[in-house]
Amino acid sequence: MTGAGRQLSQVQAGLEPDHWKAFDEVGAGTKEIIIDLDDGWFRVMYVAKFSEAVYVLHCFRKKTNTTSKQDKNIATDRYKAVIRERSKK
Repeated sequence: MTGAGRQLSQVQAGLEPDHWKAFDEVGAGTKEIIIDLDDGWFRVMYVAKFSEAVYVLHCFRKKTNTTSKQDKNIATDRYKAVIRERSKK
């Protein structure tokens, strides 16, 4: 299992991933799994505050220390879509 897959399995089991940080800028309860490999930096943004699912909002490769506006916007739009979809139930 890849690093991201293993860490998402931990989240599904109710555990914290190995290396993460809160990323509430995208939406309340959003977290970012941090994966630093020899061939690059990778991030997985997700929200796990709902009992029915872990929602992966965006996965991407980072090239700088900051998260790009485009990556933040993608994750924010997907977060809003999750909230809209959940409100229909």
